[in-house]
Amino acid sequence: MALMRRLLSHIAILALSLVAAACAGSPPEDGPDRFPTSGDYPAGTMERIDFTAGVPEHWRISALQTAARPEASWKIVIITGTPSWSEYWAPTIAAAPATREMIVADRPGFRTSEPQNAVRDIAKQAEALAPMLEARPGQRVLLVGQSFGAPVATLMAQRYPDRVDAMVLVSAFFGDRGPTARRMIGVGQIVRPLLQRDLRNAITEITTQRPQLPAVWPALRGLQQPIVFLHGDNDTFVPLEADQRIAAEYGHTLITVPGGDHFLNACCVPALWEAMEQAIAEAEGREEAAPPATQPADPDPTRGPALQ
Repeated sequence: MALMRRLLSHIAILALSLVAAACAGSPPEDGPDRFPTSGDYPAGTMERIDFTAGVPEHWRISALQTAARPEASWKIVIITGTPSWSEYWAPTIAAAPATREMIVADRPGFRTSEPQNAVRDIAKQAEALAPMLEARPGQRVLLVGQSFGAPVATLMAQRYPDRVDAMVLVSAFFGDRGPTARRMIGVGQIVRPLLQRDLRNAITEITTQRPQLPAVWPALRGLQQPIVFLHGDNDTFVPLEADQRIAAEYGHTLITVPGGDHFLNACCVPALWEAMEQAIAEAEGREEAAPPATQPADPDPTRGPALQ
């Protein structure tokens, strides 16, 4: 029995590293401190906040954001992959220009966000994270969905079209698993009871996503906002070909990052910012190209009331 416990312990340790790599949203190895985090940047670069989820359970959601920037004309809202670790977005937040605000949350079920268990319903996740779309009068919103967060962001944009002006889908995971993901998620499913909470919840999310996708496709097709796909050509977790197919079918731009892996927010921050700025430019270009609204003619005081 002792030998069996030691064997299971070794399997669990192996799975922790493998599943952290496989769960499509966070770079592998060493947990969320492998790359620069918020504490590595000067005070005032970003701040940790909490907000109340937009669902009846009123979960407490933890988020990382830039300090308020009154001059920021765009707010960028990030919906992360899985496991959902907002600290991995610290380098991207630190690179934000003064005219941009950014917020990225630990999605429900991860890090210090509630609840303790996985939230399997991606539509409920969309509602829970909807408070992040609130913006100042005149400020516009770019919604970014990373990996598992892409279908969540798609449902958010469908439900709140008046709050979302443009979208970027980064390494978007709509059910297609690459060879590394298939192998490692298989390991994770076997040892799921032994995993720590974040990795266990990530495996649960991934394995329950596919039956929910039939509701996502019409949502994606119906979106009117500019949408830019961004994908690395060295991504072994979600195949580049999968997003190429989706972007082409739905008529959206896809940008390929040479040498980019699945974790573009860690490896390729400049390319990520270029894609976000392209989506913003497309949205602003549409507004400038739109014909002026037709104004009703002034009423003619010499005429009587219109016939009913």
